[in-house]
Amino acid sequence: QVQLVESGGGLVQAGGSLRLSCAASGSILSIVSMGWYRQAPGKQRELVALITSGGTTNYADSVKGRFTINSDNAKNTAYLQMNSLTSEDTAVYHCNTRARVGSILRWDDYWGQGTQVTVSS
Repeated sequence: QVQLVESGGGLVQAGGSLRLSCAASGSILSIVSMGWYRQAPGKQRELVALITSGGTTNYADSVKGRFTINSDNAKNTAYLQMNSLTSEDTAVYHCNTRARVGSILRWDDYWGQGTQVTVSS
């Protein structure tokens, strides 16, 4: 019903930058929010950044001031600009969208397969 295509992960040195993209497609009536979560080995998945359709953003404390999320609502695409990366940012980053599909009365969460971000120190 909803497909999420992620891109932009890779290997970068500490202090470097990466930009992740996530494009949602399918039978989407409307998107409530789009965001990025990450999961490092041996750790739980955690919210990195989220943006609502109205433009409200929310960031994990650990990335505030370094990461920026924005979106192109017309393209159902979200972007995560990651600057000043450290080894602590190494993880698989998963795109999430909360979208209304089939009915405007309810929404569901959809997930991308994830993209690896590795920061070498």
